Amino acid sequence: MKKYSDLVSIIMPVYNCEKYIRESIKSVLYQTHQNWELLIINDGSIDSSKDKIKTFRDNRIRYFEQMNTGVSAARNLALQNMCGIYFCFLDADDVMPSNSLKDRLNIFESQRGISFVDGVVVYMNDDMEPTGKKYVPSFNGYPYNELLKLSNTCYFGNTWMIKRDRNFHYRFNQEMTHAEDLFFYLTISKGRKYSYTESPVLFYRERDDSAMKDLTGLEDGYFHLLSKVKQDLQPDPTTLKTLKKRIMRIMFFSYLFDGHDPYSAARSLFRYLLKA
Repeated sequence: MKKYSDLVSIIMPVYNCEKYIRESIKSVLYQTHQNWELLIINDGSIDSSKDKIKTFRDNRIRYFEQMNTGVSAARNLALQNMCGIYFCFLDADDVMPSNSLKDRLNIFESQRGISFVDGVVVYMNDDMEPTGKKYVPSFNGYPYNELLKLSNTCYFGNTWMIKRDRNFHYRFNQEMTHAEDLFFYLTISKGRKYSYTESPVLFYRERDDSAMKDLTGLEDGYFHLLSKVKQDLQPDPTTLKTLKKRIMRIMFFSYLFDGHDPYSAARSLFRYLLKA
């Protein structure tokens, strides 16, 4: 019989994902580590997502509904209700490889004193075929300063498995619409150690309607992130300057890759400098 301490809470916010939700849930059912609970938060979907979810009959799946108030509110509802000693996130259009939970738990077992375990991300197209791109973490240690620099050595998005601290209140900032997961990790990572597995933990579906394609929203989100970091975390001036430069670089190349000319991309930097 598996120990309760092995229970993993998987948090899945859902908003209008009828096309993908069954595949995502099935990937949890097929995990080699079977001591999990899946908390599905239906964030006011108006498509058939609810009907697709309700076709699954497994008492480890816990279903919640709320009015459409955003992904952060959905995740917060799950965080308030989770039972696991470990928890992680899975978006409703992505898929977990079968060893996703097991491989991350193995790192917790082999490396004592860590709080977070990440892993490799394989990029997929809309049909779940590999695009050839991967995200591979490369950092070990305390990730707080790396996150403040927006370092890709330890930050992809919601791929961390987190060892729960019962004395800590886990909560997303519900005012943020972009970079909310990065700010969440910043609030929980100070003084805690990070590691990773070299195995894939997520098949990430790149979609044309992804929030990351909304460049104006992304720009506003990063500005909001910078404001929250300055106000709540108060980093030293050098680190804050590095964060600003990193955001400007990300936005410049995001506009270029989206087909904008260099002049238009540079205008985004000018807007950002006026705000910052």
